[in-house]
Amino acid sequence: MAETPDPKDNFLTPRSSYWGKPTLPNLTFNANLQEFAQRISYICNLETGGKISSEEAYTEIKQLWKQLKQSKKNLLDTLPPELGPEDLPGDD
Repeated sequence: MAETPDPKDNFLTPRSSYWGKPTLPNLTFNANLQEFAQRISYICNLETGGKISSEEAYTEIKQLWKQLKQSKKNLLDTLPPELGPEDLPGDD
């Protein structure tokens, strides 16, 4: 039976539904993209509130952007290897 999510979790880290083709790379990248957006929001709010400097915010956002680009490259820009019958487990 599925657990009901804590309302605080929905408030702090909202997730929206995915409308694209439901493949594992697409769903994984979508989760990464949503986390990126949430973290960017936190960084911007911290900078606006004076808790971190503009330079710190820029550095953090730049690092997150590099991670997201690498995620896209690994998940969406590379073709999955083609498997032939010899690659599948047999009834040996």
